[in-house]
Amino acid sequence: MVHFTCDLCGKDMTSSGEDRFVVKMEAFPGFDPNEIKEEDLDDDPMEAVSELLERDEDFAHREQADDACRRQGFRFDLCPSCHRKFLRNPLGKSNASVLNFSKN
Repeated sequence: MVHFTCDLCGKDMTSSGEDRFVVKMEAFPGFDPNEIKEEDLDDDPMEAVSELLERDEDFAHREQADDACRRQGFRFDLCPSCHRKFLRNPLGKSNASVLNFSKN
């Protein structure tokens, strides 16, 4: 039998018969594909394509491996109570910091 516990509170969900919720999150470097820089306008597109075609296969594999290392995936099992808490505050931010109280 597969054993499930809540990754937040540690509650055993195997024998309780309660629903189990799976949360999957992915983190990766972001970029703006619509951002055009001055140096982008100076580039010769045909030269860039030629350079890409000339790169050897090993370099392409190495580049993919580097990107895969920077991309992270996470998976969590949550009980119904912790799932509701997660939906209300997915990043777990403190309520006090959200209210922006003065520091007097």
